[in-house]
Amino acid sequence: MVKPTLLLTGNTLLLEEIEDVLQEKREVALAPEAIERMSSSRKFVENLVRDGRVVYGITTGFGKFSDVVIPKKEALILQENLIKSHACGVGAPLTKGIVRAIMLLRANALAKGFSGIRVETVQFLLQFLNRGIHPVIPEQGSLGASGDLAPLAHMVLPMLGLGEVEYKGRILPAREALAKEHLHPIQLTEKEGLALINGTQAMAGIAAYAWKKINDLLLLADLIAALSVEALHGIPTAYHPLIQDVRPHPGQRETAENLLIFLEGSKEVSKPGERRVQDAYSLRCIPQVHGASKAAFRHFSEILQVEINSATDNPLIFPEAGEVISGGNFHGQPLGLIGDYMAIALSELADISERRIERLVNPALSGLPPFLTRHGGLHSGMMIAQYVAASLVSENKILSHPASVDSIPSSANQEDHVSMGTTAMRKLLQVMENLTHVLAIEAIVAAQGVEFGGKRLGKWTSRLYQALRKKIPPLEEDRILHEDILKVVEMIKGEEIPLPEKVPAV
Repeated sequence: MVKPTLLLTGNTLLLEEIEDVLQEKREVALAPEAIERMSSSRKFVENLVRDGRVVYGITTGFGKFSDVVIPKKEALILQENLIKSHACGVGAPLTKGIVRAIMLLRANALAKGFSGIRVETVQFLLQFLNRGIHPVIPEQGSLGASGDLAPLAHMVLPMLGLGEVEYKGRILPAREALAKEHLHPIQLTEKEGLALINGTQAMAGIAAYAWKKINDLLLLADLIAALSVEALHGIPTAYHPLIQDVRPHPGQRETAENLLIFLEGSKEVSKPGERRVQDAYSLRCIPQVHGASKAAFRHFSEILQVEINSATDNPLIFPEAGEVISGGNFHGQPLGLIGDYMAIALSELADISERRIERLVNPALSGLPPFLTRHGGLHSGMMIAQYVAASLVSENKILSHPASVDSIPSSANQEDHVSMGTTAMRKLLQVMENLTHVLAIEAIVAAQGVEFGGKRLGKWTSRLYQALRKKIPPLEEDRILHEDILKVVEMIKGEEIPLPEKVPAV
């Protein structure tokens, strides 16, 4: 179902609104007030050119060439040369969803009216978005300052009739796709090339693409952990509100509340002293560990929400003040740090999940049959599923080394400190993918674990168990678990796992 057109003001875009655009369920246009502001800043740029003012990126070269004045007659060539020369990214193409996020966020930043770009140029970019013409953008090549130059240059190429696009499931030369939509390439004018590529929208686009997926994983981690608690006859007393009240971190409190909701009505959990006095940390400390990751996500969301409504190019145009000011809003340090922080937070969710998996398959810790098979020796059961989870957790540890602490000078040392923010976000995507697989493995192993009990599960863990069993039967004899894991990963990504509406939002 197509929703009403999303109007970009440059100031009011919400993270919650982005998902519909990524899924092509909502078209996008410039709001009237954005058009007014953009027109004003564009007129200011045209006056600067008319008066022969020396202004960075408008009548000068770029980076180290900022001291080279460009004659007025060559100003248009300068902008096209900028796009061609900067489009030198490498690596696999970014996914369609990420590309759509990049296009949306770049348009929204330009809609603020501080970039001096023509209204029709941004409207042309939005036509690409609305008609499903997606530039092919290689994932590697950005330093994260001066913005995401290489990725954004690849975004702009098709607007000039250059490069390639993904259109209706096929990779085509840009001109061919434009012709199919009866569109014609544009010619950039003064400041426009720089306005389009000097910003943080590749790293912000990756983050915005990941945002909802991370939110969902944080909640699913609680539900899947609850099923593990039941398989191991855990003690939910540790989730008592009084415990959370005296250490009132919001994420901890929410996780404990979630666990109690998910375990409501369960007969498989135990009381202190019934089977053991207290549980191991991977069960007892779920609120503390999962809650800390939720706190990281809150910070991630707060920074990202500011960034998606920010002007991040250079120089910025302030018509009312009569100023053109060179600054550093293109620097991706805020995003680099939260990308690294979020990767660490998700790695920890996978880490504690793997410890629960190990506890479930280890008879010395679980009281269940070794590797959750009734015929150990002849069958290996869930033995290697734990290996795979351990491998992914170990890989996450490597990926969690922060990118943002690195910096390599560029542009003849003019740009002598960079953020590596796009690298941080790309690593985050892989950590997120690894976590998804680890949680899928925990769900499979926990469901197998409850086969050896009474299966008197809580209201919501029972629904999780039933949803899993619709896709994968209990493990009676060895089979290819790779296929089971893929099915549960598809369930997670397809939002097929039932969750109650009253669970506290992250």
